[in-house]
Amino acid sequence: MQFFPSEASMSIVVLIGRILLSIIFILSGFSKLTALGGTAGYFGGMGIPAPMVVAVLVGLLELLGGLAILIGFRTREAAFALAIFTIATAFVAHMNWSDMMQLINFQKNLAIAGGFLVLGVYGAGSISVDARR
Repeated sequence: MQFFPSEASMSIVVLIGRILLSIIFILSGFSKLTALGGTAGYFGGMGIPAPMVVAVLVGLLELLGGLAILIGFRTREAAFALAIFTIATAFVAHMNWSDMMQLINFQKNLAIAGGFLVLGVYGAGSISVDARR
């Protein structure tokens, strides 16, 4: 027996997926922007150039991109941007695979990027700002 969800239930599942994907980015972006000194210090310690500028840009990308995914506004663009960002973050910040937590974070980032790629291809669904435009 196969399960073929209705259009309405598929839209609810896509909304739930968007909520789950967006939460980590909204919270992380907000956290970075409200503690810029600490974020810039962390980035500087990793050898990232212009750490304050990067901290602001990363915080804004995470916060605004996460909010865009949450409400389904310009979802495809936000999803592709966050997919690229998440893959880049995996390779910049989680390459010490001798540390099991870094390996898990690397794999988590790739999985999240996969979700964003799917969202980028299929869009936000009918329960979204995109669907209303």
